[in-house]
Amino acid sequence: MEQMRKIVKRSFRESIEAKQRCLDENAEALIKAATMIAEAFDGENKLMIFGNGGSAADAQHIASEFVNRFMIERPPLPALALTTDTSILTSVGNDVHYQFPHVFSTQLKALGVEGDVAWAISTSGTSANVVKALEVARERGLRTIAMTGPGGGKLAEIADILLAVDARITPRIQECHITMGHIICELVDYQLFQRIAST
Repeated sequence: MEQMRKIVKRSFRESIEAKQRCLDENAEALIKAATMIAEAFDGENKLMIFGNGGSAADAQHIASEFVNRFMIERPPLPALALTTDTSILTSVGNDVHYQFPHVFSTQLKALGVEGDVAWAISTSGTSANVVKALEVARERGLRTIAMTGPGGGKLAEIADILLAVDARITPRIQECHITMGHIICELVDYQLFQRIAST
């Protein structure tokens, strides 16, 4: 029992410390990312979010906050996760000409237009399919955000805005990612509707 208590305390401590560093290093970039997304929505463009594994779940989570609602009542906003259509993912992943490194970039080629925002999530910053998608997004005139672990990996070289988490443990990075995702949702709502949730 005592060892389990130590695990609990250690995990909370690591998460708190990672989030403090995340705040110190990303506050201005979070405002810039939210402004980029708000401007896209205001210009009748859309947001496309993507990643693998836990990052895929984060992409779906964040997209749902925009399409439905976050903390205030407001109109739905055009966001989609490129991780949800199993027919597209398995078709591209199985195609001899494309395969898994292209599961997101193929969708961006089909759906993305200039002025849209592509939001890549990768704890390593080096996931091949995520990097390829952000490269295609830039080629097509989309604005780009990358949310990563320390340093940003390859995504740091191609993203307009980098939100990097200075942590070595993947769960701590992911905990910061969803916190930053929620903050961006709230900032976008505030910019577009000039209202905040009552506390």
